[in-house]
Amino acid sequence: MTRELLTARLIHKRCLSESAQCFDLEFALEDRRELAFAPGQFVSAVAEDASGKQQMRAYSIASAPSGNRFALCLNRVDDGFFSNRLADMQEGDTLQFQEPLGFFTLHQPLTDSILIATGTGVAPMRGFLQWLFPEGGPDRSGGRQIWLVYGTRHETELYYREEFEAIAARQVNFHYLPTLSRAGEDWHGLRGYVQEHAVRIATEHNPEGAGAEFGIYAYVCGLSPMINAVRERLKELGWNRKQIITERYD
Repeated sequence: MTRELLTARLIHKRCLSESAQCFDLEFALEDRRELAFAPGQFVSAVAEDASGKQQMRAYSIASAPSGNRFALCLNRVDDGFFSNRLADMQEGDTLQFQEPLGFFTLHQPLTDSILIATGTGVAPMRGFLQWLFPEGGPDRSGGRQIWLVYGTRHETELYYREEFEAIAARQVNFHYLPTLSRAGEDWHGLRGYVQEHAVRIATEHNPEGAGAEFGIYAYVCGLSPMINAVRERLKELGWNRKQIITERYD
């Protein structure tokens, strides 16, 4: 059965990183007051290419539910039909897409959680955090400890950095841990890969292993090699596969 196509207008565009050509695009629906979705879900953008063939590409929503608005986070990719189409959009342009779907959502009841992302895999994590810790709104974290372990190569590729730092400044139970794999000498933060830091957090949380009671979950978004590395390292600590929730971008 063909799913309904919705139309949204681009109302705000900003470049998150010139070097990585990463953009944050905020849309508003044309004919609805609300877009219903769970933080972490994705939309499927739809458009015809130069040959008239319909193309479709899934993008995680990079925001929490907020009326009829939603955001996408994407990098321009060489020869990428949709990445270039979206990156070239101007405010006022429209996008057709199918309603949100996906199972990469926060487990309920909420537990202590390690959010692990690389690159634009941070998009659904931003949605989680906006929902958990809305500025000026109710704290939905229930006091649970939330870590964001975010890995990139260079400091210029830390998308939404100021927003995450602001949440960490006002929420004692949120910990923003950016780590760089190709850090310069002037970088004073974490270095290396996300799996190394995720294992440290998991070990400190329960030195004897995950155990039978799932008191902590990991949410992992990025490319397959990173996801596989995180999964293997956590399984070595005794984690159950159900505790490791993943979303692959490849």
